[in-house]
Amino acid sequence: MNNIVLPAEWAPQSAVIMAWPHENSDWAYILEEVQSCFREIIAAIARFEKVVLIVPDNGVAEAFNTIHGNNVIPVVASTNDTWARDFGPLMVFKDGKPVCLDFKFNGWGLKFAADKDNLLNRELFSNNIFQSQVTYENRLNFVLEGGAIESDGLGTLLTTSECLLSPNRNGQLSKAEIEAYLKEAFGLSRVLWINNGYLAGDDTDSHIDTLARFCSPDTIAYVKCTDETDEHFIALKDMETELLAFKTASGEPYNLVALPMADEVIFGGERLPATYANFLIINGAVLVPTYDSPKDSEAIAQLQKAFPDREIIGVNCVPLIKQHGSLHCVTMQLPESAL
Repeated sequence: MNNIVLPAEWAPQSAVIMAWPHENSDWAYILEEVQSCFREIIAAIARFEKVVLIVPDNGVAEAFNTIHGNNVIPVVASTNDTWARDFGPLMVFKDGKPVCLDFKFNGWGLKFAADKDNLLNRELFSNNIFQSQVTYENRLNFVLEGGAIESDGLGTLLTTSECLLSPNRNGQLSKAEIEAYLKEAFGLSRVLWINNGYLAGDDTDSHIDTLARFCSPDTIAYVKCTDETDEHFIALKDMETELLAFKTASGEPYNLVALPMADEVIFGGERLPATYANFLIINGAVLVPTYDSPKDSEAIAQLQKAFPDREIIGVNCVPLIKQHGSLHCVTMQLPESAL
């Protein structure tokens, strides 16, 4: 068997993929607002590394060609939406060489159209975005979104049973079969399954990147709810109990960093899945979603403890949460030597 490594997000990166919101997406009604948010995210990332920006036409591409020096690389391709975390490439190293694993994206269990998004990884290869040493591996027989998995870079995967065992994803497979598949695809030694925790308004069936995240091989940041009147209190308390019981591969308890439960964000009469766990780790920094709340500074301070050697940058993601996602959801990092 090949030596396969699914790098942790804090590993050195070559770029971050994003997909520009356009008028033919669900963003049409707040397009200017969300494009402003995207510009802020792009500018923050471009300080540290490149951004591969999927754009709908040459006009948008030309507009970005002169911005942020050479750190924004526009690629013209069609997309249904902007959630690059879930339809972008999942990259591993096999015997030290980068491989793009192209899993099937089916709109979070057949909830939304995904025909264009599901073609994107093949289009990136046809546009020669990657270095020549990067190879493509067809995994379209298995439904998997990047937001559903967390890697410690050492063979441990963290995920949720609510998402990966969804009947509209790989419902023909048992939990044991899904775990065996993940171990084979990503070279894993073990999978840690979280069975509790959710966010109201979430379309993803409890993606792990909304709830709990690896910050290092022995540290997990997670959403903690302290308000007993909040509908999430019991489920998140049960998730915390699970995390407390988990051990590292060497048998030690994890260092847990509690992130505050975001204050309610209501839009259109609906509570939205605002979460500080949806942060993005990049070279030298961590971008943290903020929501115009006093809790923003608390979340930033907690993540500074988890990432003492990185700059922690808050980005207002109120526009993103109006479509039920946040900062990590619209980004997908590419490891070093990919670009």
